[in-house]
Amino acid sequence: MITKRIIPCLDVRNGRVVKGVNFAGLSDVASPLELARYYSESGADELVFYDITASAEGRALFTDALREVASQIFIPLTVGGGIRTVADFERVLACGADKVSVNSGAIARPALIEEAAKRYGSQCVVLSVDAKRVDGAYHVFARGGREDTGMDALAWIRRGLELGAGEIVLNSIDTDGVKRGFDLEMLAAVCELADVPVIASGGAGCAQDFVTLFREVPKVDAGLAASIFHFGEVTIPVLKDMLAKSGINVRRIEP
Repeated sequence: MITKRIIPCLDVRNGRVVKGVNFAGLSDVASPLELARYYSESGADELVFYDITASAEGRALFTDALREVASQIFIPLTVGGGIRTVADFERVLACGADKVSVNSGAIARPALIEEAAKRYGSQCVVLSVDAKRVDGAYHVFARGGREDTGMDALAWIRRGLELGAGEIVLNSIDTDGVKRGFDLEMLAAVCELADVPVIASGGAGCAQDFVTLFREVPKVDAGLAASIFHFGEVTIPVLKDMLAKSGINVRRIEP
């Protein structure tokens, strides 16, 4: 049985972890290094580090905080934000990232996915998709959820897979930060067309939401969340204990 992964997400702005609702209203949470150490020691399976304003501000992802975090944790690290070229991949990987997440940069130039996959392997290329319902369809949003591209999200994910993306992170803007559960409908649609791991992001409000996610959309490989972990509403050991008792296979740290 495949082990389901639990992944905390650090949304970083100006060197600090922040969190908002529906991709807006950001508030300061903590230092990236402090949280990264905590999650690594608590049994998180991976960690995601997003420089959330790099694309919107048209700048490169800052590397000081990233390098510090990567040197202090012992779990896989995915990094994204302002990734527009293969050189950006190289720079982020050199700082200690295991995988690189592309979003707006790939929308602007889809060939980036193929170029990176050929150079570093598909397993290194994560296609992150910010999607929202618009007139009954799933639209892709760019620039940190600020810009409706008009692109159909399912068609874009299918193209990303053809170009070599090795993992999909689906961020539902509709459920982001609302804490009413993951977007099961959108996730099921993505899992039907994806033959690579799919990570669910946006909407977790309690431990039961993860149980529901893995039961209702069994093809989902991982659940990603931010605020419920950052503010201690759910701890990873307690969550994994609940998942295991619910018959969901997870990696657990032995006491």
